[in-house]
Amino acid sequence: MPNILLIFLLQIILVPTLSLRIIFVVKNMTILASIFGFLEALIYVFGLSIVLSGEQSIAEMLVYAMGFAAGIYLGGYIENKLALGYTTLTVNLMNKNSELVSNLRESGFGVTVFEGMGKDSVRYQLQILTKRSVEEKLMKMIEQFEPNAFIISYEPRKFKGGYLLRSMKKQRKAKS
Repeated sequence: MPNILLIFLLQIILVPTLSLRIIFVVKNMTILASIFGFLEALIYVFGLSIVLSGEQSIAEMLVYAMGFAAGIYLGGYIENKLALGYTTLTVNLMNKNSELVSNLRESGFGVTVFEGMGKDSVRYQLQILTKRSVEEKLMKMIEQFEPNAFIISYEPRKFKGGYLLRSMKKQRKAKS
């Protein structure tokens, strides 16, 4: 019984560690990725050695798999709470909503407005780059002013210049 609990605990720790390592690799945070890779390998080898030593109990193997599944859930939860990186929202509107744009800008969001031709009439598109940690707040603000807006969110890999970087530099200088 102690082995089964240890195996489950190791898997619950292993999978979020694996998830975070992958996230850090994708976000080019190689030192953190290396640290988590080391921990991942250590936990993996230790857990497998318990499962594969001795008589190979079916119960231990099932607990290993259940711990893996629970770890995936926990890893996703942790990743969502950390919300590392940035997100770009593309917001498609039927009408130009100056009140929404002004409100977003007053709240510190950089908003670029595009006008384009839809099937039947002119449409408006907002592009907003922001930190992932405030994505939900931003979505709620948009939905408050434009409940029927079509919103697409995606993560940019690289970017250079622009409003967001200038405002972050100003914030760093103000803190110094």
